[in-house]
Amino acid sequence: MINLTDSALSAVRSAIDGAAEPASGLRIMVEAGGCAGYKYMMGLVNAADPDDTVVERDGVKVFVDNKSHELLAGTTIDFVVAIEGAGFTFENPNATSSCSCGKSFG
Repeated sequence: MINLTDSALSAVRSAIDGAAEPASGLRIMVEAGGCAGYKYMMGLVNAADPDDTVVERDGVKVFVDNKSHELLAGTTIDFVVAIEGAGFTFENPNATSSCSCGKSFG
């Protein structure tokens, strides 16, 4: 299962409320690439794909395709505001390595 912190839930809700196009949730996926082998990809979507796992917490839906779900199982997603800027962070127990940007893993 994928976990979203309260801060991440709030950020996703704000993004959905402010989206130009209707959105029903957040798609999270993993693609080959990035500094360490895989990179996290996120975006608002209007509906789940047929092979998606849907995780819902406090009314926020997260859509994850089956291929990515294996690589993201147990991941905690947070939204952090720091001097360097604001953004989502990933604490992924499946990652054997990660890069300093925090957006890719191996």
